[in-house]
Amino acid sequence: QVQLVESGGGLVQSGGSLRLSCAASASIANINAMGWYRQAPGKQREFVARITNGGTTNYADSVKGRFTISRDNTKNTVYLQMNSLKPEDTGTYYCHAGRLISGTFVSTVRGQGTQLTVSS
Repeated sequence: QVQLVESGGGLVQSGGSLRLSCAASASIANINAMGWYRQAPGKQREFVARITNGGTTNYADSVKGRFTISRDNTKNTVYLQMNSLKPEDTGTYYCHAGRLISGTFVSTVRGQGTQLTVSS
């Protein structure tokens, strides 16, 4: 089973940018969909973005226009470019691997997460 390791989190000021990376231990070329979720303190985990192996992307309304998900199958890595960051983007960001079933992202593997803190 593939393992996922996130990196790139940190402390950034409101309005700033950061790029998260998710490195897989094996090829992701045949993984149907990869995605990012996040969890803020005291809140439930929420969907952020996903990308299929065909390159189709989908975003939560809260990040649309600010975040960009991409995947590099040659490096077995998925990225989340985050611009115009807001304090409400603060949380632990998790990378997931899975597949789309009837339009729903079903996760089968999750990384350990990377922390993002956006200061106001």
